[in-house]
Amino acid sequence: EVQFVESGGGSVQAGDSLRLSCTTSGFPFGDGAIGWFRQAPGKEREGVSCIITSRGNSYYADSVKGRFTISKDNAKNTVYLQMNDLKPEDTAVYYCATKRGLITPEIWNLVPYDYWGQGTQVTVSS
Repeated sequence: EVQFVESGGGSVQAGDSLRLSCTTSGFPFGDGAIGWFRQAPGKEREGVSCIITSRGNSYYADSVKGRFTISKDNAKNTVYLQMNDLKPEDTAVYYCATKRGLITPEIWNLVPYDYWGQGTQVTVSS
């Protein structure tokens, strides 16, 4: 079973930045992907970004391209989500999740992920 420590959420103003961290244990960091997802009140969960933990390939939802950057530190089993120029519509609970096996750009936000973190709240006010 994979365990997570998520951190970095908070309440900020529009235009500010936050960096989310997701540290895993029990996940083979070189085999699969770690994704960030978010869910706003009354809305379905959506994929935000994903990184292939072996090669470092990264994928983004159109709504965050150019503003968010995903990165990894294999030595720390940690994935980061740097979020710049935050907007009120970015307000949501952000979750990281792990997926073993092959992930491609076409399916990263469509396939079921194996394990999920507890989530961290991000609130952006205008």
